[in-house]
Amino acid sequence: MENKVLPPWANEIPEGDFISYEPTYKVGEYFSRFHKDFFESEDFERLGYYFYDPTEHGFEKGREYPVLIFFHGYTNALAGDVCINYAGAEFYAKDEYQKALGGAYILIPLANEIRASDGNVTGSWDETYCKPVHDLICNFMEKHAAQNGGVSKKIIFGNSRGSSMCFMIVDAYTDFFDALVPIATSDISTDEALDRYDQNDVWLFFAICKHDEFNDYETKIVPRLPRLKRMKHCFIFTPEWARNGDHRIASLNFGVEMGQHCLINPMHCNMMFDDGTPMEESLPEGVTGWLSKMILSKSK
Repeated sequence: MENKVLPPWANEIPEGDFISYEPTYKVGEYFSRFHKDFFESEDFERLGYYFYDPTEHGFEKGREYPVLIFFHGYTNALAGDVCINYAGAEFYAKDEYQKALGGAYILIPLANEIRASDGNVTGSWDETYCKPVHDLICNFMEKHAAQNGGVSKKIIFGNSRGSSMCFMIVDAYTDFFDALVPIATSDISTDEALDRYDQNDVWLFFAICKHDEFNDYETKIVPRLPRLKRMKHCFIFTPEWARNGDHRIASLNFGVEMGQHCLINPMHCNMMFDDGTPMEESLPEGVTGWLSKMILSKSK
């Protein structure tokens, strides 16, 4: 503990509370359940992606399943298979999560990120990716899902830079997607775009921590909350503190503190502590419970 760097918000934590310096879950336990493939676009450079097929893990073929599409954060495409975890997708391949959803495909597109000799990374998510990623999703559905019965609902997740991409691609193809789960971004769509979400019955799960190190909650998030609350289907998760499975406040330092920005950690754990208690009382079944409700509602 003595060697750990204290986060800048350490003096703000409640008396008697403690800091946790790493997630309590094991990274990489489910990587073997994912395949890697590539999409050759006619008007864009080749895109890599990981995917999980529920019919390879006990779910019947010949019927439709939703597809969960995860956008990773800045530089995460350079991390190899660990990107599966960084994107928040790994645990959705767990039997427990799959059972809660009734089976689901998982798709993780990879940005063509390149690290230059000076350490700077280029090629991260921006609006130029919207069309090629949309085409990749369509190709995945035809290449991998159609032979097993096809795709029902299309649900977008994103972490950090990837959550900004969530909004960008749903803005561009609003009638194509059913729901989005952006995590840790202040790049919220315009009022006009959110109107289109409502018109197309798009559900939104908006998640950001009040102590996010990269997005000032009071100046960037609070002014947009009234509009989000007026949406037809919007759940807002803005915890005072992002916590790990041990109930402690999350800290993560890779040269800069980002523990509270990495709300993906508790979201990855289905917003459940290791002892089985929910992180959000209004969601006793966590994110998978919200997703199941959305899928069931839109299937009627």
